[in-house]
Amino acid sequence: MSKILFGQSYYLRFDPKLWEAMQPYPPLGTLYAASVLRQQGFDVALFDAMLAESEDEWATALDREKPRYAILFEDNFNYLSKMCLARMRQAAFTMIEMAKARNCRVIACGSDASDNADAYMQRGAEFVLIGEGEETLTELMEHLTGRGSGTLNSILGLAFQSKGELTINARRPDIKDLDALPFPAWDLVDVPRYRRIWLERHGYFSMNMVTTRGCPFHCNWCAKPIWGQRYNARRPRSVAAEMRWLKDSYAPDHISFVDDIMGLKRGWLAEFAEAVEHEGARIPFKCLNRADLLLREGEIEALKRAGCQIAWIGAESGSQKILDAMEKGTKVDQILEATRRLHAAGIQAGFFLQFGYPGETMEDIERTLQMVRECRPDDIGMSVSYPLPGTKFHLAVKSELGQKQHWVDSNDLAMMYHGPFSTEFYRQLHVVLHKEFRARKTAGQLAGGAKISLRQLLALPHQTLTLPFARWKLKQLAGQPHHGTDALPPGLDPEAAARPTPQI
Repeated sequence: MSKILFGQSYYLRFDPKLWEAMQPYPPLGTLYAASVLRQQGFDVALFDAMLAESEDEWATALDREKPRYAILFEDNFNYLSKMCLARMRQAAFTMIEMAKARNCRVIACGSDASDNADAYMQRGAEFVLIGEGEETLTELMEHLTGRGSGTLNSILGLAFQSKGELTINARRPDIKDLDALPFPAWDLVDVPRYRRIWLERHGYFSMNMVTTRGCPFHCNWCAKPIWGQRYNARRPRSVAAEMRWLKDSYAPDHISFVDDIMGLKRGWLAEFAEAVEHEGARIPFKCLNRADLLLREGEIEALKRAGCQIAWIGAESGSQKILDAMEKGTKVDQILEATRRLHAAGIQAGFFLQFGYPGETMEDIERTLQMVRECRPDDIGMSVSYPLPGTKFHLAVKSELGQKQHWVDSNDLAMMYHGPFSTEFYRQLHVVLHKEFRARKTAGQLAGGAKISLRQLLALPHQTLTLPFARWKLKQLAGQPHHGTDALPPGLDPEAAARPTPQI
């Protein structure tokens, strides 16, 4: 059987903020796809871009493996893949061209490819998998290798060129029985390297898992090119069995559940806690959830029993006006109460915050800052409203977008439509938010007698002394006129502009 080389285009090295944080996870979605094909008897290999220095390492892998088929199967569980960052798109195009130069047949799958199949084909991809991918890929490979009797037109979820025209077949239904999928192909990953990095940088080793696919909620800024509004969940016992397998095989100290929402179905978390106890699979973990779901009876207690260390909440804003405009479906009071209950149960709380939504005022921003002060989350992440194709938000502001329609990396924070304030304002808001958060957190830990690092202790005076000036600068930026998008100058290639200066 002709060898298949899997890869993906998210390079941690090309995302400076996250490279500095250095909390790498292998591409879980890619590992699932590789495992599915291998189960069907195909010979597979993996190129893991996460820790690679550049696309040159992909070229080396191509020369080493000499595959007949090169498959760029993005990690659909990595939210940064859904954001379609410009630097990663450029990496994908470069990788496609490298594979084509070696006479590989190239297949692409991922959020950006699903939204822009024609762009990927123009760069050399022969086929694009629209949506989830695994079953479409299996049928396609059976067709290409002569094992299947169907035609390309009969393969659901497939895009390809036919007589010079783009053909996109009907979308394939999502996989409902997720437990029928094999466990991810972890044996293809250089696990010792990941372990070494985690231990050196953080003192523990974390691995990633997923219990669900999709999200049924209607936040109007959230792009869902893979699963849409659909939602499927694994059985708690299957997840616990995988945890036990990882524990026996790789001995992680921590698990990161990368679901959009873990435990959406009522009673799922309680069953999961029981299964974890039955399997002897308890490993401290972090997960993502919603404030309103956490307030259901017994949910937080079940998280605690199962081993939850920190629950991240998509808080977004401390302004009810903004939450309602986003169609978030949650209340500010629910965020406050969920955080209080998490802390009472001994579980940390993390907040995802989003600024820059249409109609936002300084009063709305201050409400969010005040919510952070009152709730005292244990960690925070900040983003700026990002118009992604397929969302109601994108449709509403599409006419306002300039040439730059994708962030270069996760720390870009560009205001790409006629937003409330300028890009410089939101980048400064990021500075103010984190200075205040870190200073308050460290001061609170000191007051409570908690152990803190030397780095935290040394940073506290600087954060405290520079915060007033940072706030003053933010106020000045708020008063400056903002005339619309931070578009690139006319005639400048946005893809070329996305390429960073080479790092020495």
